[in-house]
Amino acid sequence: MRSFADAEVSVRITVFLGAPGSGKGTQAKMLSQRERFVHLSTGDILRNAIKEGTALGKEAKTFMDKGELVPDSTMIGLIKDTLSQLKPNQHVILDGFPRTVAQAEALNTNSDTHVDQAILFEIADSLLIERLTGRRVCKQCGQPFHTKHIRPKQDGVCDQCGGEVVQRSDDHEDVVRRRLEIFHAQNKGLVDYYAKKQNLRRINVDQPADSVQQILMELLK
Repeated sequence: MRSFADAEVSVRITVFLGAPGSGKGTQAKMLSQRERFVHLSTGDILRNAIKEGTALGKEAKTFMDKGELVPDSTMIGLIKDTLSQLKPNQHVILDGFPRTVAQAEALNTNSDTHVDQAILFEIADSLLIERLTGRRVCKQCGQPFHTKHIRPKQDGVCDQCGGEVVQRSDDHEDVVRRRLEIFHAQNKGLVDYYAKKQNLRRINVDQPADSVQQILMELLK
């Protein structure tokens, strides 16, 4: 299995753990607007590698096209390559990685990729289901909406480009419930792993995004 032992850049890493819809990506993007933080999303890294046609991107695509999870070794290689391109002494927020204990152990094999802390975004499944099943998106430009929080001015029509606003197939309730089951099964091992290392922090994210951001800034000092 690949490791991070030959990484050529010294970075501080904070890992965000949390279920789909818990706000990890939103909070990481808010932090990335501050000069000292770099947001690395697993989804973005995969899409970029596939778009650029890198060897690891092609390898990942073969699994994704079959609806299978990308293997640990491939994901570790993608993250290592991305970290190696960063400037020294940056503070990285990892969103969506690690997903398994094997990935967490690989990330921890070298002091140059030291994980300062893992922050667990805690919120009830019932609230997550409401958030995710209410999400809508413009088919044309990708503008996000929500049936409860961000309604388009005209039902089913995007405010930005006039495109059709739809519900993604993975936001249907039965799919959301299954995604949450898979998340909880995978995440327990990671929570235990970081708890044993005494660098796990928990925050309640059932509160306004600005309040969560303030808590995160205190934790990341």
